[in-house]
Amino acid sequence: MAAPFLRCDQSAAWPQLQAHAQQLQDLDMRRAFAQDGGRFAHFSQQAPGVFADLSKNLWQPQTEALLLAMAAECGLAAQRDAMFAGEAINRTEDRAVLHTLLRRPRGLALAGDQPWLAQALHEVHATLDAMLAFAEQVRADAAITDIVNIGIGGSDLGPQMVVRALDAYTQPGQRLHFVSNIDGHELQSVLRRLRPENTLFLVASKTFTTLETMTNARSALAWFQAQGGQDVARHFAALTACPEKAAAWGIRTTFGFWDWVGGRYSLWSAIGLPIAIAIGSAGFRQLLAGAHAMDMHFCQAPLAANLPLRLALLDIWYRNFLGFGSRCIAPYHAGLQRLPAYLQQLEMESNGKGVDMAGQPLPMATAPILWGEPGCNGQHAFFQMLHQGRDRLPLEIIAVHQAAHALPGHHRLLLANALAQAQALLVGRSSACGHRHFPGNRPSSFFVLDALTPETLGAYLALQEHRVFCSGALWGINSFDQWGVELGKQLALELVAGLEGGALDGLDASTAGLIAHLI
Repeated sequence: MAAPFLRCDQSAAWPQLQAHAQQLQDLDMRRAFAQDGGRFAHFSQQAPGVFADLSKNLWQPQTEALLLAMAAECGLAAQRDAMFAGEAINRTEDRAVLHTLLRRPRGLALAGDQPWLAQALHEVHATLDAMLAFAEQVRADAAITDIVNIGIGGSDLGPQMVVRALDAYTQPGQRLHFVSNIDGHELQSVLRRLRPENTLFLVASKTFTTLETMTNARSALAWFQAQGGQDVARHFAALTACPEKAAAWGIRTTFGFWDWVGGRYSLWSAIGLPIAIAIGSAGFRQLLAGAHAMDMHFCQAPLAANLPLRLALLDIWYRNFLGFGSRCIAPYHAGLQRLPAYLQQLEMESNGKGVDMAGQPLPMATAPILWGEPGCNGQHAFFQMLHQGRDRLPLEIIAVHQAAHALPGHHRLLLANALAQAQALLVGRSSACGHRHFPGNRPSSFFVLDALTPETLGAYLALQEHRVFCSGALWGINSFDQWGVELGKQLALELVAGLEGGALDGLDASTAGLIAHLI
């Protein structure tokens, strides 16, 4: 399978960047700010729904110029256009990648569209209209007090993160629950708070075969029937591409999606039904509109002013030239508590690859480890390491300008803390006492949403999606498959027999020893 575009390490700009990295070994950002009064203006940018300050990072305008030259040499713009046009850029699975179509306005055509996209867009909006109509029906049903979403991965992380983030937009009287872990403790803790006559279960599985999801769904159905629940068709709905399998369960309400929608990019599809129930059809359309605005920015902005690309280039600079192996995410908003986990899947499952599009081993590292916790909690946990530890690594702060609560003193303190952390990482503090010495010159990026609304959240999430696409395209990898998820799942099915009957033949000594201990 030949790669049609140049891989970034094969570009003429790559050795220039290596030499440049050597020259910047002693870059002091404090001195850079003192010498360049335009540094903040150059490295900050307003994009749809999101303001980004990238000035407190270990790079210079010349760094970004070399990185942009690399992106142009690798045909990044053409790769972007191929994705939006519906070409099968997921080459290992021979699929298009069109989560952006899920938020494209009805009837909108883009230059270069494949001929089949008009019909696909029509189907997208037909499904969206039906799904949102059902969401409004559920919202209006006073008998339904609890909605349980049963999924895993992209069928759980995205919807759960968005529902929590947009809590201010939810209506009282209905509670959303999310069950993903095959550990029965999670499902049981939810079920003990429910009554079958007041509960709607959403089973989210494209194939209706996902092991974790179907195990939880079967147990939920058994609980529903054991508790005297009546009318499965009223109390269960399925988000799946296999409605005939759902029908075998007695489920009549199903909403489908397409093979060109990857799981971690699916919250914009019928998988977003719990979001639509939580915030309403108008709120869900605003979420889509915010994402579409970022899509158009990504499509139309020049490379030098293209925020998703600028972030991806910074990621490559840090990963491949400065050797940073992780990135910390610190959202300064309680509603964004699941954002680090969502971004982990988006980036690490997309770009955690060791071979390029042609299946050849890569000579450089790809996705960093993402981790984090909302501020201010993280300040009292791991920020000690960020400020004074031996490892220097990038931090991303996400702040929200306007709060949705009536406690202004709290919000001023929250914003002050976010600003102070970025400032402290930059400037540090000298002290003759080593315990009180802060070296400073530690990198951070700062994102500001004017308010945490469906529209701004949609824009921010689309920004992160396109960022991941850009870095993956430049590394020459397929960001849209996830074969690495499969082996452990296959082995788990085989090991169930060992746990049930003690069959240990052919196992490695450690696994056999653990099974012997557990049975």
